[in-house]
Amino acid sequence: MRISTKGRYSLEAVLFLCLLPQGQYGSTRAIAENTGISEGYLEQLLIMLRRAGVVKGIRGPQGGYMPAQDPEHITVGEILRVVEGPLEPVACGAGDNLCSRELECPSRTVWQELYRELNRCADSINMADLVKACGILDNPEYQI
Repeated sequence: MRISTKGRYSLEAVLFLCLLPQGQYGSTRAIAENTGISEGYLEQLLIMLRRAGVVKGIRGPQGGYMPAQDPEHITVGEILRVVEGPLEPVACGAGDNLCSRELECPSRTVWQELYRELNRCADSINMADLVKACGILDNPEYQI
């Protein structure tokens, strides 16, 4: 399974918004300048994220986007599923996409377990975790 630029850029954009002071909106231009994502592509992603309730936006000269809820309640899995669709390694892994070989498929349990683990992992990381990680990385005393 490969996460596309839609998933990577959406995560970066939401993280940028979560790093802003609480209550502050980030313009598409500011997000683009700070992340290197084109404004046009970013706007498409933010529309999907807004419709899903991940971010909220206001129009106008002082408008922009901000997280729709506390960063602790926005998971990486939620963001990725909005823009990428189900996080499944193969089409039959989630259980909804059954194939004609479902009953005799020797590897089906592998794909189901991988599907569960991918989603568990992505849902266990929230934006507050990533904000904290950014703080650690920006700390000049931080060493590996």
